[in-house]
Amino acid sequence: MTFLAAATPVVYIVHENNDWMPPLLAGFEAEGVPYREWMLDAGSIDLTQAPPEGVFWSRLSASSHTRGHAHAKEYARSVLRWLEAHGRRVINGTHVVELEVSKVAQYVQLGAAGFDVPATIAVFGVDDLGARARELALPFITKHNQGGKGLGVRRFDSYTDFDAYVAGADFEVPIDGVTLLQEYVLSAEPFITRAEFVGGRFVYAVRVDTSAGSFELCPADACVVEPAPGLAPAVCAVPGAGASLFTRRDEIEAGHPLIVKIEAFLAEHGIEVAGVEFIETADGRFVTYDVNTNTNYNPDVEAGLSEAGGARSVARFLGGELAARYSAD
Repeated sequence: MTFLAAATPVVYIVHENNDWMPPLLAGFEAEGVPYREWMLDAGSIDLTQAPPEGVFWSRLSASSHTRGHAHAKEYARSVLRWLEAHGRRVINGTHVVELEVSKVAQYVQLGAAGFDVPATIAVFGVDDLGARARELALPFITKHNQGGKGLGVRRFDSYTDFDAYVAGADFEVPIDGVTLLQEYVLSAEPFITRAEFVGGRFVYAVRVDTSAGSFELCPADACVVEPAPGLAPAVCAVPGAGASLFTRRDEIEAGHPLIVKIEAFLAEHGIEVAGVEFIETADGRFVTYDVNTNTNYNPDVEAGLSEAGGARSVARFLGGELAARYSAD
């Protein structure tokens, strides 16, 4: 798709997945914020020319390669560097992209900031997988470094089963060759929490029911996660079809110590729109394990809010940035 600039400054939404866009675009329409989509599937930019005026919101996803967009990450890096070099206002820019596409980077930075993160071993290639897995207690899980959608996430209750998986035809080769071996964090109750942030500030928290056993927790779509050999698939219900797996956690508020700490982390790393997931364990740990910088918002949760939800909060935030930069024009 050839990119066409708007005649006047607008918010440009840089993304690669049309399926996630309708609720976000509805938020822009409701708030009256002018926008244009910039699809990272194909096209070109003239590096001798300046970019259009406007505010640019990157929604690059680590799972883009699973939707036939194998080069979207490199397209995003090129586009965002071009924008930033010309001083354009970019939300979730190049530094944030590098965190989005690497769970290793996320865990390193979260750990350095004092968060409790899952014990994780990053294995490059396959030769060391068996030996390094035995450094973790059973059960343990695997996941892909460039994740999302539950990519490569499986639970193993025996090293023998894991060896067979690695040697077998079902082994999922990560797109970047990096497999993560990780402690299995047992929650006190069968749910995880996803806290949403817009403009770097807390919006609300969502309880995500994990009683079905699924590891794919994206609020936007259904999911089926492949099990370890011999185990049945864990299937996640479609939000809106029967009882929703996603409900608001009103007891998690802006002043919560973990929320305050996450806001400081987001500010330090220039992350302005994100969903951050954590688990509360039986022994009182708050384990933070994912920073999703292309967050989606569950329609059931959004519909039940009396105030503006995530989608409209994003539109207000970006509309405010647009007005602040171009009001004099």
